[in-house]
Formats: sequence, C-alpha cells, structure tokens
Amino acid sequence: MRIPGVSKKHIFYELLEKQAHSAVLAAKEFQALIHDFTNRAQYAAKIKEIESEADHTTHHLANLIDTTFVTPLDKEDLHALSSELDDVTDRIEACTGRMALYQFTQMRPDMELLVMLLARITEATLEAVKTLRTRPSRESIQDLFIRIHQIENEHDNAFRKALANLLNDPEADPIKVIKWKEIYDRIEAAVDKCEDVAHIIESVVVKYA
Repeated sequence: MRIPGVSKKHIFYELLEKQAHSAVLAAKEFQALIHDFTNRAQYAAKIKEIESEADHTTHHLANLIDTTFVTPLDKEDLHALSSELDDVTDRIEACTGRMALYQFTQMRPDMELLVMLLARITEATLEAVKTLRTRPSRESIQDLFIRIHQIENEHDNAFRKALANLLNDPEADPIKVIKWKEIYDRIEAAVDKCEDVAHIIESVVVKYA
C-alpha cells in the first residue's frame, strides 16, 4: 500500500507518525471515558477500533521495513520504534477494555490526573516522532525530551499516590483493589512506553548527528 503524495523514503516517517497519532487518539478517548463513566463500554469499543487500525499500521510498517533494501533509518531502530509505539496503544486498549468488563460502580477520583498525564505524554511523543523527518540535532529537541521525562516523573508520583490510597483504604473491597491496581499498572506501563520511545528517538538522533 502506497500513501498518495508521499515518497518511499517518507512513508516510513508517515507510518511511525500514524502509530503515534493512534496512541494520542486512544488516550483522548480514555479521557472522555473518565468523564462519562456510565458510557465506558462505548468508549472502550472506540478505543478497540483505534487499536485494531494501529495494528494494521504496525504490520504494514514491519513488512515495508523487511522488504526495503535501503531504509531512512536502521531497520533495527525502525522496528524498535514501531514496536514501542504499538505497545502504547495496546496498553491503553487493554486498560479500557478491562474497565468496560469490570463491574465498577464509580470512577476513582485519582484516575483523572493519571489519564490526563497519559494524554499529555502521548502528545509529546507524537511531537518527538515528527522530528525524525528533519534529522534534528540533539540540542534542538533536548527540551522535548526533558518535557517527556518530566511528565513521566509527574505521572510516576501520581501513580504512587493513587496506589497508596487504593491499597491503604481499610474499607476497600479486596477484589476491587486487585481490579483497580491492574488498571493503574496498565496506565503506568503505557506512560513508560512513551518514555521508551523518547529514549530510542534520542539514540537515533545521536547516531545520525
């Protein structure tokens, strides 16, 4: 499949950006779910559609990498970036899928901050992926890497606080604690994957400097 108006070289960047954009879309739908919890199954279904489309993009890019003799970046780097980006969307979908499945009666208040930060880091990750087209210097995008790291740190602090509140509630239902911990862990994993993408991009930038 060729993307109209895009050169062979730039198709790789186009597909990576499409993967990153899928993660942003999934995170935004997750935010909508948080604020409209009674309709969570509808948002989870929408995120599943986004994740399925992202899988198609991932497979297309993998095939393109493997069948192209000369790629704009090392094949190992392209595969690594694509895999990590796909994992972000996969983890968001797995999280919201569980939320649609579990019979929660209400949303936990700390979820809003966790998912807001998730959406912010996916947006910053998309911004970082877009820089690859221009072969930037490390110095020119260092502020972006710092921002992604700061968001990850802020999310890590929020995650620990949310987890402490969950686990130390003396009146908590043990089954619900297990379910919510799984949700928190999956959000944290998605955020960590975004930082992993940033690390790969930083390594690529240094390599091609």
